[in-house]
Amino acid sequence: MNFLAISGSLRAGSTNTALLRTLVTLAPENVTVTLYETLDDLPHFSPERDKGAAPEAVTKLRTLLTLADAAIICTPEYIHGMPGVLKNMLDWMASSGEFVHKPVGVISAGPSDLGGSRAHASLAYTLGILMARIPENASLIVPFIKSRLAPNGELIDPLLKQELQTVLTALVEAVEHKNQA
Repeated sequence: MNFLAISGSLRAGSTNTALLRTLVTLAPENVTVTLYETLDDLPHFSPERDKGAAPEAVTKLRTLLTLADAAIICTPEYIHGMPGVLKNMLDWMASSGEFVHKPVGVISAGPSDLGGSRAHASLAYTLGILMARIPENASLIVPFIKSRLAPNGELIDPLLKQELQTVLTALVEAVEHKNQA
């Protein structure tokens, strides 16, 4: 199985990207998690730009999503919502349907006790509009993220490790169920 992991943060030291790097190492043997690292290459969305041939960066992402059995999106919260670059990416995917019926894990992480819960809700809502499937147990809000990672981004919280493994398991089960249908 192939999962595509997308961080909603462009920061080099992003805790959300660190969580996705951890997921890469936690993936079961039958799952490859690929981290999409070129979110900032996507041009600003405009419906006019999506007529005919899409920009190359958009085409590459659409192909990666098409080939992925599932996706995992981890987002920080900016001004009580998901970052603009992440919303821009989702806008590009609206007309082409890569998220339709695709199992998607939704994770938000933040420094406060809310853990990016408003961005999480916004992301889940938008994915619902795109007809993605967020399986039960594939949704996670991570409060106080900075205390759960070492300064180098390494996961130091055993409970969070277990929660991330639960997200992966839920996605594996969703893909298996989809493949059996």
